[in-house]
Amino acid sequence: MITDDGCELWTSATGRGEPILCCHGGPGLWDMFGTLDLGPRFRLIRWDQRGAGRSEARGPYTLERMIADVDAVREWHGLDRVPVLGHSWGAHLGLLYALARPERVSALVYVSGVGLGHEWHAEFKRNFERVAGEKPRDDGRERAIWQWTADFVTGGARHAEAMATPWFPVNYEANAALSEEMRTVPERELVSACESLRVPTLIVDGMADNRPRWAVDSLERALPSVRRVRFADVGHVPWLEAPDEFRSAVTEFLTAPHCSG
Repeated sequence: MITDDGCELWTSATGRGEPILCCHGGPGLWDMFGTLDLGPRFRLIRWDQRGAGRSEARGPYTLERMIADVDAVREWHGLDRVPVLGHSWGAHLGLLYALARPERVSALVYVSGVGLGHEWHAEFKRNFERVAGEKPRDDGRERAIWQWTADFVTGGARHAEAMATPWFPVNYEANAALSEEMRTVPERELVSACESLRVPTLIVDGMADNRPRWAVDSLERALPSVRRVRFADVGHVPWLEAPDEFRSAVTEFLTAPHCSG
């Protein structure tokens, strides 16, 4: 598909059921929802964000542009109003899209996000260093597998290998630009915006995630319509470590009356 500013984005629809628009993690990574199974009732609308994976390596890498790209993918697939499921950075992108275009989002599934503030990173770094092994010399795929292995409690190397297949170059320019812009948005500004958001939201946490889960507390307090599910002994990618429990929680939420229409 082509965006309004001429950027070519890769997108795919997997399954035949009700659509869910997925926002992958990063920034600068690509869609890894090929391992996500929500059952036959749902159809996953997947895409690679600009500059990453199978999409064109072209900026600008700004929050405003990324939000516009989410809307472009929704429109390209002919969807009027759709649930949005985001993971990690993609959870934050999904939230920003819901804040910008609430009339287009019927429900938000916020998976392993890092919250509205910016104080979580130091604890994340300490947690990562405690569990990570020796850093490989390779700066590409081997390094990513090493980093992602630490995101799991069990089966880390196997899960990380699956996430790195297929492999694409990481867009560090997009990662740096979007990470820096996120740091410029005050938490109080996001809290105020979330207090007016009427989109039903499910927050999903793996409680063994290296990213501290207290960082999401202010988001939970701010949202008027929110549920939160916590999985013990599960890390950053809960649909890989607890697939049945994750599927059950998400499908129960999305099929509830508050998510219809």
